Amino acid sequence: MTAQPIPAAPDLDLLPSDVETDLRRSVRAVLAKTCPTEALVALADGTDDVSGPAWSGLAHDLGLAALLVPEEHGGAGAGPREAAVVAEECGRACAPVPFLTSAVLATSLLVRLGAAEPLARLAEGGTAALVVPAGTASAGSWARRTGVEASGGGRLTGEVRGVVGLPADLLLVPVHGPDGPALHLVPVDADGVAVSTRTSLDATRPVSDVRLDVGAGAPLATGDEVTAAIDHALATAAGVLAAEQAGLAAWCLEQTVAHLSERRQFGRVVGGFQALKHRLADLYAEVGQASAVAAHAAAALAGESDVPVSVAVAQAFCSEVAVHAAEEAVQLHGGLGMTWESPAHLRLKRAKADHVLLGSPDAHRDALARLVDLAAPTPEAG
Repeated sequence: MTAQPIPAAPDLDLLPSDVETDLRRSVRAVLAKTCPTEALVALADGTDDVSGPAWSGLAHDLGLAALLVPEEHGGAGAGPREAAVVAEECGRACAPVPFLTSAVLATSLLVRLGAAEPLARLAEGGTAALVVPAGTASAGSWARRTGVEASGGGRLTGEVRGVVGLPADLLLVPVHGPDGPALHLVPVDADGVAVSTRTSLDATRPVSDVRLDVGAGAPLATGDEVTAAIDHALATAAGVLAAEQAGLAAWCLEQTVAHLSERRQFGRVVGGFQALKHRLADLYAEVGQASAVAAHAAAALAGESDVPVSVAVAQAFCSEVAVHAAEEAVQLHGGLGMTWESPAHLRLKRAKADHVLLGSPDAHRDALARLVDLAAPTPEAG
């Protein structure tokens, strides 16, 4: 059997447009004002919560809650490239906002299903959360881990642990009902909805358990349409998450270089030591590669070309670069990096949480291997 050649990847323009550059500048300015370092440290310490002001600045002042909502539903009608720009800046700032979970993941799912009324609510600044456990990388993995069931009368009962994106106004609840997969919309304040926040590693992105015993009525969608829409939304969010991870890694590199350029030891600047120069050079190369890979994933999503491969590569690579960059930031800041007042530990916690948020790097490498026919053959029974 003759091996089939791998088709050439489509040409994608990875250079930022003027719109993306202006968007980046605006987002960075808002986040610098609404969630500075001292406010993030206070959030982690439990003495202040800047989530509301930060999200208000993005969602209302800049209208970014409506970024991916089509114009006919009151949104901006933008695409994954613009979403990736916002996510990258959110990663740099370690912003405690539901942009990824609501404005990207939940919105992409609703757009795919053509849900006009909830999309209009999100365009006005509302939030929504997809009720699946953290670590869900595909509709298949959701189906194996959901704890919610639907009766014939449309009543939803059960519990889903480790949901990211709450608090939110609207819950998007996928279930396996009597007639197959279905997606229900449940207001978070409905009778029979109980949300409990768990102690999570990353204080800037809470994790919750959701318990349901509600009459949800007719589902928004059923059957294979639900599975395909969830897969599309998870892929979009995973590609945008890669940009967040790249932004986080870039911040860690910049702050570490700045610190080592000022700190003196043994009568000289610490950054002048050859061993540290080598480590920073290696990290610089990794961060640059992560930015390029994330940009490619966003462009592939925007062009709807080679999406599964591009997203799998981006998540497998950017997840690990973000963790490595944050670890280097903590270590190379010395004793300062170990203190609660330093923002480095916040980036490390966000990087570690993002590492498994939408599937681990190993899970994405396994998916990539299957996509390019490199998966190990399954032993035959008998």
